[in-house]
Amino acid sequence: MGFSWLSPALLSLAAMLWSATLSPTNPPSPGMEPPHASLAGDLLIASPQIGDPRFWHTVILIVVQDDGGTLGIVINRPVATVPLDGLLKAVGLNSAGIKGTIRIFAGGPMTPTVGYILHSAEYHRAGTIDIDGHVAMTQSPDILLDIGHGHGPKKSLIAFGYAGWAPGQLEFELARGDWFIIPETGKLVFDDKRDHVWDDAMARRTTPL
Repeated sequence: MGFSWLSPALLSLAAMLWSATLSPTNPPSPGMEPPHASLAGDLLIASPQIGDPRFWHTVILIVVQDDGGTLGIVINRPVATVPLDGLLKAVGLNSAGIKGTIRIFAGGPMTPTVGYILHSAEYHRAGTIDIDGHVAMTQSPDILLDIGHGHGPKKSLIAFGYAGWAPGQLEFELARGDWFIIPETGKLVFDDKRDHVWDDAMARRTTPL
């Protein structure tokens, strides 16, 4: 899943963002079952008391949750803005006629050199994963060509790396109070100023978990 590319400079930034500074968090309780309803499409908001500094003030869109665990993409950790033609060249695609820049995000500590593209759900191609009918994720870097030529999704977010949880692990962290959950909104995923996302997501939270 995803495409591999990251310049040494961006890789260094991503590594600094995701380097651990505290002891590992407690493991999930044995025998904890995954939830009956998938949380895919919901947003995880890091609580102010979260014990892992890598996720301080992060907001994560849950992409997949099943018996194998949970995968999510952090949506409020921008790393840099890069030329789109340079990104296309880096993944081996023809960048002729492509102009403009694109923002890159650090999506999580797992596989930080692999790219994942979140986007509005009206766009679909081979390899697109429909998350909740409003937001989707596409694996193929060909989506970058479509974006460059003006045929891509109306809204998109390109992230490198993801946040992952083993079966039962996220449930344990939720029970411990590390995270809050709210439904995703296009405004929070794509439109909000990124330094406002955590505050705005917290303001939408009505019931602590």
